[in-house]
Amino acid sequence: MLETVKKNFMENNYQNLDVYKVSKELIHLVYQLLKKFPPEEKYALCDQIRRAVISVPANIAEGMGRTSTKEQKHFLEISYGSLMEIQCHLDIATELAYISKEEYNVANAYIHRLANMINKLHALRR
Repeated sequence: MLETVKKNFMENNYQNLDVYKVSKELIHLVYQLLKKFPPEEKYALCDQIRRAVISVPANIAEGMGRTSTKEQKHFLEISYGSLMEIQCHLDIATELAYISKEEYNVANAYIHRLANMINKLHALRR
């Protein structure tokens, strides 16, 4: 019985999901971008972006830890919402010239990729 539980856990482990791995890559990218922001944004826009980008993999993990499909989908929806928040904040940062349009485009490509991955995972949870 214990072996079955361990096997099921490993098969459903959020750390094995590509969407989780890519979301962590986005964290590294965004944290590099945040180093370019002016000091006065450290506790304002930077803090908002940090919380949103950490929320993506955290909610994927929490959702995959739930046994209810409804709850799993709910946490995937929160992850998706956090992606949209990141996209909005980075768009504003681009307009304020904190990051370049090219840097925004690289981050935005990750965001679109993750949005598609989350949507597909959401659709699989029936």
